[in-house]
Amino acid sequence: MRFYAYAAEAEVPELTRLATTISRWEQEVLSFHVTGISTGPVEAQNLVTEKIRRIGHGFRNFDNYRLRLLLHSGVQWDTRPTARIRGRSPRLVA
Repeated sequence: MRFYAYAAEAEVPELTRLATTISRWEQEVLSFHVTGISTGPVEAQNLVTEKIRRIGHGFRNFDNYRLRLLLHSGVQWDTRPTARIRGRSPRLVA
């Protein structure tokens, strides 16, 4: 409350605007300081998703779009390693 009173008395437009913004986001700011949890990772994923959507306007079906999102999101795939193809060993030429 002291901050809001100081901002109102200072009559500085930037400070008044800052006080208004903090007043609007007061619950979220206090929640962060109480819990320490941020929505930063979710916002970052939303940014990646939106970027892929803009770039991938040529996807013809949802499955390809979903796979592209999973690849760019760093999902670890549980796939078996592929078998090595056996070929002839190079001959040593002396």
